[in-house]
This record gives sequence, structure tokens and C-alpha cells, in this order.
Amino acid sequence: MKKPSRYVPLPNEIFSLGLTPGEISVYTYLLFCASRKSNQCWPSYRKIGGAVSMSINTVHKYICFLVDKGLISTENTSVITGAGIKRNGNLRYTIRPIREVMEEFHQRQLRKLA
Repeated sequence: MKKPSRYVPLPNEIFSLGLTPGEISVYTYLLFCASRKSNQCWPSYRKIGGAVSMSINTVHKYICFLVDKGLISTENTSVITGAGIKRNGNLRYTIRPIREVMEEFHQRQLRKLA
């Protein structure tokens, strides 16, 4: 039986934000991973890097850029190991609504003009 294909709707507005190809790649992968209900996901830097052919350090750099540009927010998570030890988990990524992102982008542009 053929597995159904999954597509990612990419907002047209991201092309007006001046994103680099790397930022678009990481953002698109996060959209692919995110739940359609919560807009959240938590892939590791390694998993993102493997999917978009980037090193962990490069993924980290692009995640920081996407946070700075307001496209995503991140939150630290933790896990409890089988031995009962609390460890840092992957970041939880939340994809922000594109309307909010665009409004903030336009506000920044207006402030630059003033």
C-alpha cells in the first residue's frame, strides 16, 4: 500500500522577510515537523541538520536567526532518564502565526525609516 504523501504549506510572506536559503530550509523543516494543532515540535539539532544537510552548529545559528526574526519561539525542555536523573531535552519550537510575524516586521521597517 502506498504511503500518503505529506506536504508543507509554506506561507508566501516568508519571501518578503529577506531570509537566507539556510533560514528557509530550517524553517520549512520545522513547519514539516510541527503539529497542525499546536504549531509545536521538538526535533534535535542533529535531526534538523540531517534533514537539511547542515552541521549542528549551522542549525543552531539559523535557529537563533529565526528566533530573532520572530518566526519561531523556543523553550527548553527536560527529560527524566530511566535512572531517574533529570536531563536537558530538545528545544520545543513554536511556529508563530505569520500575520504576527509580518506585523512585527513592518513595525521594525517603519522604525528604521523614522
